[in-house]
Amino acid sequence: MDKLQAGALTLGITLTPSQIEQFELYYRELTDWNQKINLTSITDHNEVQVKHFLDSLTLASAIKATYNPGVIDIGTGAGLPGIPLILAFPGIKLTLLEATAKKTKFLEYIVSKLGLNGVTIITGRAEEVAHKEEYREKYDFALARAVASLPALVEIALPFCVTGGRFVAQKKGDISQEIESSRKALDVIGGKLIEIKPISIEGLHDNRVLVIIEKIRSTPPNYPRRPGMPEKRPL
Repeated sequence: MDKLQAGALTLGITLTPSQIEQFELYYRELTDWNQKINLTSITDHNEVQVKHFLDSLTLASAIKATYNPGVIDIGTGAGLPGIPLILAFPGIKLTLLEATAKKTKFLEYIVSKLGLNGVTIITGRAEEVAHKEEYREKYDFALARAVASLPALVEIALPFCVTGGRFVAQKKGDISQEIESSRKALDVIGGKLIEIKPISIEGLHDNRVLVIIEKIRSTPPNYPRRPGMPEKRPL
């Protein structure tokens, strides 16, 4: 895990030997389970360190992870970016949301195997889960890693945030059009674009950024719309 350890230092994160061992275990279990169910197309040891683990840890600069916030990782898949973040910052109160039951079985297994405490795992569609009282407007930070266009993500993710909380989307390439087309969704759902933060990590060369959006007022109760609608008919 040399690339992970060195890259983390450039992000201002010092990983202990025991944390490095947890990341190594996570890698082994991820690639082992990947032979049974499709969790990731990236399985090379070095590539996983950079494109999965380090890429996830870049979020620490946006979520103030050292303050032990409540974080929901939407469309987490194999636990990315949520699990790397809680491995580095064990105080995070983490919820992993994933629609595919096979993947949440892996999440339940790996959370137990890694000995992680206080992690909630939900099988469901974000558009439906966001209407449940126990999850709606309950999180300091909502995270999403390349699961949809920005207008759709705003509608899907921002309802999970408390007023004053933030939604952080990981994006890459030229997103100027996505930013422009998300303005109506921000206005309707109750968000404000705060920052587009460039990410510079050795091995990531595709213009990655963090799009940071603050929740400035409560989301109207009829949003998000039913599953599929935010992507099919963006606001």
